[in-house]
Amino acid sequence: RKDDLHTDYVPVGHSTNIAARMEQMANPGSIVVTEYTHRLTDGYFAFKDLGETQVKGVDKPLHVYEVTGAGPLRTRLQVSARRGLSRFVGRHSEMEQLQAALDQAKAGHGQIVGVMGEPGLGKSRLFYEFKLTSQSGCLVLEAFAVSHGKASPYLPLIELLKEYFQIEPGDDARSRRERIIGKVLGLDRSLEDSLPYLFALLGVEDEQSSRQQMDAQIRRQRTFEALKKLLLRESLNQPLIVVFEDLHWIDGETQGFLDTLSESIPSASVLLLTNYRPEYHHEWGQKTYYTQLRLAPLGQAEAKELLTFLLGTDARLTSLKELILERTEGTPFFMEEVVQTLAEEGALRGERGNYRLETTPTALHISPTVQGVLAARIDRLTGEEKTLLQQLSVIGRQFPASLAKRVVAQSEADLYRVLSSLQGKEFLYEQPAFPEVEYIFKHALTQDVAYGTVLQEQRKTLHERTGQAIETLYTEKLGDHYSELAHHYSQCENAEKAVEYLGLAGHQAVERSANVEAIGHLTGALTRMEALPETRARARQELELRVALGPPLTATKGWSDLELGHNYTRARDLCQQLGETAQLFPVLWGVWSFQAMRVGFQTARELCEQLWHLAQASKDSAQLVEAHFAMGSLGFLGEFGLACDHVEQGIDCYDLQQHHSLAFTYGGQDPGVACGTFVACMLWHLGYPEQAVARGQAALTLADELDHPPSQAFGQSMVAWTQQFGRESRQVQDRTEAVIRLCTEHSIGYWLAFSTGLHGWALAVQGQPTEGIAQLHESIAAFRAMESELWQPYYLALLAEAYGIGGQADEGLRMVAEALETIQTTGERWCEAELYRLKGQLTLQYSQDAAEAETCFQRALDIAQHQHAKSWELRAATSLARLWQGQGKITEAHDLLAPVYNWFTEGFETADLKDAKALLDQLGEGQ
Repeated sequence: RKDDLHTDYVPVGHSTNIAARMEQMANPGSIVVTEYTHRLTDGYFAFKDLGETQVKGVDKPLHVYEVTGAGPLRTRLQVSARRGLSRFVGRHSEMEQLQAALDQAKAGHGQIVGVMGEPGLGKSRLFYEFKLTSQSGCLVLEAFAVSHGKASPYLPLIELLKEYFQIEPGDDARSRRERIIGKVLGLDRSLEDSLPYLFALLGVEDEQSSRQQMDAQIRRQRTFEALKKLLLRESLNQPLIVVFEDLHWIDGETQGFLDTLSESIPSASVLLLTNYRPEYHHEWGQKTYYTQLRLAPLGQAEAKELLTFLLGTDARLTSLKELILERTEGTPFFMEEVVQTLAEEGALRGERGNYRLETTPTALHISPTVQGVLAARIDRLTGEEKTLLQQLSVIGRQFPASLAKRVVAQSEADLYRVLSSLQGKEFLYEQPAFPEVEYIFKHALTQDVAYGTVLQEQRKTLHERTGQAIETLYTEKLGDHYSELAHHYSQCENAEKAVEYLGLAGHQAVERSANVEAIGHLTGALTRMEALPETRARARQELELRVALGPPLTATKGWSDLELGHNYTRARDLCQQLGETAQLFPVLWGVWSFQAMRVGFQTARELCEQLWHLAQASKDSAQLVEAHFAMGSLGFLGEFGLACDHVEQGIDCYDLQQHHSLAFTYGGQDPGVACGTFVACMLWHLGYPEQAVARGQAALTLADELDHPPSQAFGQSMVAWTQQFGRESRQVQDRTEAVIRLCTEHSIGYWLAFSTGLHGWALAVQGQPTEGIAQLHESIAAFRAMESELWQPYYLALLAEAYGIGGQADEGLRMVAEALETIQTTGERWCEAELYRLKGQLTLQYSQDAAEAETCFQRALDIAQHQHAKSWELRAATSLARLWQGQGKITEAHDLLAPVYNWFTEGFETADLKDAKALLDQLGEGQ
């Protein structure tokens, strides 16, 4: 609101609305809070649960609490202990030095140890762990300075004395007086003259005392002496460990007492432990009995150990762990709070040490506790220091001096002076670099918090100024700075520049297989493009962005993702609008892949045939390779021979040098790898298992040579698929574990879901049906979340088999029925023969209905013969022959199985052929 050059800022929004509603609910003199505030402050305060209540302006009822008083906890560590402390890692050297100091103190040579470190590094936790292991035979007294305590004289000492005299909050003056007198005179009657000063600190009136008439300086000095005598006399009875925490918040009177006490330490059995942040200064550094321990962030190995304790060992957490390590840089408190925040937001499910990833966060939200710690440090800077820190936070985490000079509006001398000050306070570090000096924020989260305090309009101005400075400074090497330029221009009003650099950064990320970053840049460019005028040039630019966006979307979200479908549908409309025939083929390829996965192959068949005709007309080798691969999808309809012919021709057309870049336009995987591994699958169905292995291995060699993660994930998954056909459970387990690691690292969601299911099947076959069934359900749920119809019958078949292994044949039959129903909807018939064979096996297991089982086996045999699927035919024939063997139909069984087995010319060491041979031998002996 503006009036007469005066501006008022009025807070508005959801948070202020909730606060107002809580105020209305509270009775006069009481405090009412929501569950969110309760969660942040529980322990510091005591609460009464008022249950849920409906609040105006909020859809769901809110859980409400009333504050009833101060709680028993005073520090973050105490709150963490109540929640359950995480594993104490590292700090072995520091613990040894503390123990050495205590040994000296016990021998009568008192010591002072100061532990210095940034917020969150574990200063308090170090003392906590030391006390657990070393306080035996010692008296421990603790004092805590608090952030608001500088204006409250003696506050930490008063809390220490209350603990020492066992004074409770509800004690009246008389009780306090009796406790103090009893403790002091019981310790040593010569301390009686200290009583007036102790009474005064603890709020006990003493009418006989002459303290009030004393000179203030004398009164202060005698108070110090009274406290010192009390502690030193106590140390004669037993060694004394006195802990003063967070000295950076200490008031002047408590600091004066510590200075006085420090002079008497060397001849007493006292260990004085203090901790503080780098900005705190003291005068003890020159004393021979003083030791300073500087806490550094945890090392890489220690930080990983802590994260494993917090999160668990699931391989799919690997990329999240790396993101947390990058952002928190080994600060234990920050790591714990980030994990807690992720769990509260629902990104993690489970419990500490056994989490599973629900959604992969691309960025980490700073928890309120971490934000408060860092914001408090920034607020204690001078005005010019804080202003510069905010401006630098907009430039970035790391920046050269020349860039800062162009962006920050102040003289070079002032800039370097304040930079030096921020270095001294350890907000920034100077880094040696060529050809000029660079600076880096000491902590990434500090930059985040400082950035959050910059006003929106100022932030936009600084971002644009930074973008312009980068363009000027690095004219010859702009390609090295596309990502930075995209970031800065996307945060300002310059939409044209934002679209340009977001697009360039997106293309660059696609080429580097950085799928998540590519999607972020390209979708950002499309969003900012809406602010540009609608012209033909804009339409062409949008088409290029959408073609580039397809492969990373496919890799991360799968071919059936709605966003992918919308992207390619819009691109097809743009092709028609522009008459862009050159772009039509890759766009139509994307529409085909989406339709194939989502609607069913009968619908997609028309599209892949359209692609085939376009490629033949153009005679473009790249289009021919991709069209052959698309036609290979006819294998999912059970047309294995035709599909195999097409992918073979695709391999013949493929040229590594000419076609390796197609992965960045079509589907995300290299077409040579795709055709090679897909032909392996088709060859297995057609009855050539050894050729299938060889072709699959050749494709994997190509994938490794390309070093392209999406192609490697595709190829490894397809080979694992083929190995599952061959029932090679151990190989499937090893391969899928590698794929899961690869997909997790590179955010390749589709093949992660695919491999998780195969891994589950391998576990079930190897005697872990419960674990296997859980992973198969997880995989099926992931495909359904992506709305992918493809693979559903197959994974339901694997699940049915796992249920059978686990003794739940009825559940297995239910899965088979669901799979067969899905086939009728989608036309995905490639595993139909195996489903009927499984149905027969489970029927025998569940109800021993031989007639029904025989019908199922015969149906499986008929389907396999119709599809020329010799491997499925062999498996179905073996099952039926075994049933007939049990019924005494030895000759019929032999005559059924022998011709199928004799057709094969290779693969005689595979499980199916060995089973068939063993059965034939038994049948031959029985004739």
